[in-house]
Amino acid sequence: MSDPDELLRIEGIRKTFPGVVALDGVDFDLRRGEVHVLLGENGAGKSTLIKMLSGAYRPDAGRILVGGEEVRINGAQDSERLGIATIYQEFNLVPDLTVAENIFLGRQPRRLGMIDRRKMEADAAGLLERVGVRVSPRARVRELGIARLQMVEIAKALSLDARVLIMDEPTAVLTSEEVERLFAIVRSLREDGVGVVFITHHLDEIAALGDRVTVIRDGRSVGQVPAATPEEELVRLMVGRSIEQQYPRERADAGAALLTVEGLTRDGVFHDVSFEVRAGEVVGVAGLVGAGRTEVVRAVFGADPYDKGTVRVSGAEVRRHDVNAAMHAGIGLVPEDRKGQGLVLDASVEENLGLVTLRAATHGGLVDRRGQRAAAARVAERLGVRMAGLGQQVRTLSGGNQQKVVIGKWLLADTKVLILDEPTRGIDVGAKVEIYQLVNELTAAGAAVLMISSDLPEVLGMSDRVLVMAQGRIAGELSAAEATQDSVMALAVSTPTTSVNGTEATRGH
Repeated sequence: MSDPDELLRIEGIRKTFPGVVALDGVDFDLRRGEVHVLLGENGAGKSTLIKMLSGAYRPDAGRILVGGEEVRINGAQDSERLGIATIYQEFNLVPDLTVAENIFLGRQPRRLGMIDRRKMEADAAGLLERVGVRVSPRARVRELGIARLQMVEIAKALSLDARVLIMDEPTAVLTSEEVERLFAIVRSLREDGVGVVFITHHLDEIAALGDRVTVIRDGRSVGQVPAATPEEELVRLMVGRSIEQQYPRERADAGAALLTVEGLTRDGVFHDVSFEVRAGEVVGVAGLVGAGRTEVVRAVFGADPYDKGTVRVSGAEVRRHDVNAAMHAGIGLVPEDRKGQGLVLDASVEENLGLVTLRAATHGGLVDRRGQRAAAARVAERLGVRMAGLGQQVRTLSGGNQQKVVIGKWLLADTKVLILDEPTRGIDVGAKVEIYQLVNELTAAGAAVLMISSDLPEVLGMSDRVLVMAQGRIAGELSAAEATQDSVMALAVSTPTTSVNGTEATRGH
């Protein structure tokens, strides 16, 4: 007899793609009123598994049971009919529609055969209030920031009144306050009997929210343990080995200034931002969402304009609002939105790795494809990109491997100053350590790294100095010895002001 509290069971699921075994005999179950964490490295098979539950893929072998009965999920409508709602890591929203239209897309309430817009917007407002986000139901989705987009996705899932809710990295773009709000929502759903499949790379979230953990490694389920299991054991199960140091920064003496930013100003966005990054140094940039961190580094890279100030590399001024000039000077940017801004998703791994060096590899109108392929193969091997081959479409890689490709193209360009904006967002602990080791290699070779991260332990663990931004200004600078969570947050919530002699000071709230 089936367990009446069992909402979902997966038995022996297998799925293959050309040249790749994505899942090979995975077992998983979910009970009423529990949060079951699905844990694994990027590429372990988690995304493939949830795409089967949402109807995007069909299993080659094994079976899926919902409420004790075997089911076939042939599309999103089947999944919704079975009471399964999925919140993907990459948002599934239509930019030109309103928030309310997105929440009820395909399920708009009707009156006398017409869409009842008043009811739709009122219902959307109630859902938005439930998730604690202040946004108008009439706002266009393209006008919203990433954190608000995430909360709209959650509101959309709640509108389905699902019995099974799958959440793929829901906290990756949220502040600590927003994470607590999300956790409160999940706990409320658990009390209502909803079963939640929670995917996260933040190990501290597991004990705070989860009940059980299933670990997937290389497409196989390798263990099921209580959520209270020590982090060291979870890491060992996930990556198959122990990781001694989570933040293995290897500090060395800093050399000459490679990047110098003076008085950078963009009216209404950031003001009088000045700093430098020296050879062999990692400078972290911390601050709350909206502090202007990303806007500043995009201006440094030439992607966005600025009104005043200068950017210099090795003393030579870089022409403003000119990406080609920044790249020629030796600046590289790994953007926070790797899929939207860092990759050509329909192109191959080889083509993406060669994007930055394509012009230099072109002679007489012909591209040195053999040289590009050989260089791409070397970098892919150096970074440990898990792929079927260089010709694999980059959109089919896991998040961690996509990030390695984004970084790899700048390695091929022999970049002097590498800007990393949220470099490990949505990446598992094993891949994080690999990226940190790469940062060590870059600085050991004399490069300079500017790292923006909302993960404060990451900033503290990997930075030689920390710049803290608040309200579009540099609120303060801390050495590695001075930087603690408390000292960084004290500056992050301060109100920067300019003193009478023109130097920056801070005023607490």
